[in-house]
Amino acid sequence: MIRLVTFLLMLLPSLALAQEKLVLGLSQDEVSITATFTGSELLIFGAISRETPPPQSSELGVIIAVAGPNVPVTIRRKERVAGIWINTESANIDIAPSFYAVATSGPLNEVLRPLEDLHHAITWDRVVRSAGQDAFSTTEFSEAFARIKESSDLFQMLEGAVALEDDTLFHTAITLPSNLTEGPYRTRIFLTRGGQVIDTLDTNIPVFKVGMERWLYNLSREQSALYGLLALLIAIIAGWTASAAFNAMRR
Repeated sequence: MIRLVTFLLMLLPSLALAQEKLVLGLSQDEVSITATFTGSELLIFGAISRETPPPQSSELGVIIAVAGPNVPVTIRRKERVAGIWINTESANIDIAPSFYAVATSGPLNEVLRPLEDLHHAITWDRVVRSAGQDAFSTTEFSEAFARIKESSDLFQMLEGAVALEDDTLFHTAITLPSNLTEGPYRTRIFLTRGGQVIDTLDTNIPVFKVGMERWLYNLSREQSALYGLLALLIAIIAGWTASAAFNAMRR
């Protein structure tokens, strides 16, 4: 009997945490890539529903992670040997998001415990896993990879970018660059209390080409020979047009 009472007392805090739930909203259900696409801004907003007053003993936090389709990546180190720059060491990664952004309502070390990050794979280092070797056990490779992604706005760490109002409403804006990879973009929202994840939401945002871009993309994949002939024909017409215009200007 004493053991049962002790167990129930230990369980009560978890039950209180579980009563807080996420309600999600998105500014757009899909992103269309056209010839004039220069990027987009994805507005993510939502609310926290409760059946009882929130506990005052711990801080509330919201983490939003947006990941693009996974692509294989090879990271190579270049060194100068005998006056020539050559590739030396390399690391292969088979699961690397083409785009990854993490936005938080506060400093990451305050809204997320390391053990929770390990379990849910939220931060960049936890998401990326190496193939055949642990590429990210070498700090140089991980830092170089992160720098490359950051320079193209394909990796964003946005601490404090989630506005949390009255511990009830939250919203943030994720900037999507123009060089997006086509496919589903997984969006995960984590609600934390004292750094512990108490609720999650998971959804996908389709990103795809439309119009002429979609037709040319499908043609290049499904009928590569016809696509090559079409490209050659366009190049010939463009060259002939430029030559005719130049001759007309000379006259």
